[in-house]
Amino acid sequence: MRHLIIDGYNVIRQTNPYLSLAERDDFELACEALVSDVASYVDPNRRVTVVFDGTGNPFSTGEPKKIAGVTVIYSAYGVVADSVIEKIARTERDRGVEVEVVTSDAQLQWTVMGQTVTRTSSREFADQLHTGHDEFKEASATSMKKVTLAQRISPEAAEMLRKIRDGEE
Repeated sequence: MRHLIIDGYNVIRQTNPYLSLAERDDFELACEALVSDVASYVDPNRRVTVVFDGTGNPFSTGEPKKIAGVTVIYSAYGVVADSVIEKIARTERDRGVEVEVVTSDAQLQWTVMGQTVTRTSSREFADQLHTGHDEFKEASATSMKKVTLAQRISPEAAEMLRKIRDGEE
């Protein structure tokens, strides 16, 4: 089994269309779009975790949520996402799992490379993610809502995301 761990905000801040959405102050939509795109990328032999930084959100518990086959974690209040990624990578490596971390964060790269973990840059991952996805190629930043996670998941999962966003869980 392989485990892909993605530094969510790092990918969003470095690659389009997520960057375009974030620059319009629509981080929620950028997160949904990233998770949606990752969910369509997942193969059955790979576990995928997307980690977002919840350090400044007093309602963030750090509890993982399963969304469309992808584990999504907003780090707990006061805990940076890099710490969560490092811990997951170390734990998985120690269990003998092949680990790949997606980040362009220099500090995190140095840390995970020291753990014999494969590292892929955010830009390289985004290129891989979108190669061959006609739906993505046709979508512009203004029409991104056509491919949101909310439209691909069950109403129950959408409600769970809303609660996470609003700090109710």
